[in-house]
Amino acid sequence: MDRIQSVFDFINAGVSPWHATAEAADRLQAAGYCCLQECAPWDLVPGGRYYTTRNGSAVLAFRLPKAGRIDGWRMVLSHGDAPSWRVKNLDLHQGAYSKLETEGYGGMIMGSWLDRPLTVAGRVVVRTPGGIETRLVCPDQDLLVIPSVAIHFDRSTNDGRKWNPQVDLQPLYGTENSSSLRELLASEAGLFQATDILSWDLSLTPRQKAVRVGPAGEFFMSPRIDDLECAGSSLLAFLELEAEEDVLAVWGMLDSEEVGSSTRQGAQGSFLPDTLSRIWDALGLSRQSYYQAAANSLILSADNGHAVHPNHPEKSDPENGPVLNGGVVVKVNASQKYTTDAVSAALFGEICRQAEVPLQRFANRADMPGGSTLGNLQGHTVSSPMLDIGLAQLAMHSAVETAGTEDIGHFCRAVRAFYQSTFHFSRDGACRM
Repeated sequence: MDRIQSVFDFINAGVSPWHATAEAADRLQAAGYCCLQECAPWDLVPGGRYYTTRNGSAVLAFRLPKAGRIDGWRMVLSHGDAPSWRVKNLDLHQGAYSKLETEGYGGMIMGSWLDRPLTVAGRVVVRTPGGIETRLVCPDQDLLVIPSVAIHFDRSTNDGRKWNPQVDLQPLYGTENSSSLRELLASEAGLFQATDILSWDLSLTPRQKAVRVGPAGEFFMSPRIDDLECAGSSLLAFLELEAEEDVLAVWGMLDSEEVGSSTRQGAQGSFLPDTLSRIWDALGLSRQSYYQAAANSLILSADNGHAVHPNHPEKSDPENGPVLNGGVVVKVNASQKYTTDAVSAALFGEICRQAEVPLQRFANRADMPGGSTLGNLQGHTVSSPMLDIGLAQLAMHSAVETAGTEDIGHFCRAVRAFYQSTFHFSRDGACRM
């Protein structure tokens, strides 16, 4: 399977953070990685390949060096959540209609959700004879729609609009005689009684799959390009690793980035430092060696960046605006919303130069604030050198986004070269390659 289609399949499967994590786990399992449960003891061996999950919506995978010692780590972190609408109630009847009640998750382009086929995706917690358990659900049907108000009822609709999500963005499910969503999900989850659904984490999700566009398929459109393109591409590179070095290779896809990362499964939580601590304890390594390894490492915070818009180039910095298919984007920010500094940028730049991977630079206009990502938050808990990278895309946080197909190959080669790099920090700010 070619890399582009593999990433498309990853994006298509990742209809919710729980589905994205399950897809990653399936790929890791197929590649020989052993699942570790956080609620059980860990018995690790040098050279072993392992992964663990938290909340079902975040995953960390790692490959131990054969030598039994760890001189540093090469780590790529992305996120699996995307802006959407979280379902608050499974049914809401208003006269002749049956609707869902939803609440916004993350900052999305609200109007992009109108007039397109939607379904729901996520997990339900169900009652079983042995207790409770979670099951993934995503009905494979065009289930919902958020209808626009006709222009005849709102003549000013093309003059710009301020959306009220409680009023304008609630989805239509069916009629007052339709079967309930709870019943539909119970069948999807293999339950005999709808009352066995005890709770849920569900979001609306567009039904569109990833599709190539352009005369030669130069671009592609899909929901959730931010950030499943980085997650799927970096996972491919991680699974292609062959070299066995004295460093720890880590791949991670965290949750809650779009709402600040402040959950136990997000970058501000303890998932990553807990995992590193358990690795050190299981291998009987000293805390002194942990701090030494942390200083001799590099973490890539991988999250997409904004391409220059073809109709609005004035929105981008005139000298630091990446384009689709132009290569991997290195993101910089004077206010440290991105973690890139001169040393980490130079080191990654040399790795990519040797691998013949093109790089681009992204910075915001000086008069326009930008967003942030998981890197500077993860830096609160793991104090390794770090930089922010990604791929250029258009329409970020739309229900359907656009990116360049060639960039998938650029990103895979860059991440693979990074994992296989043999740099070593000889002192603060100096690195041998």
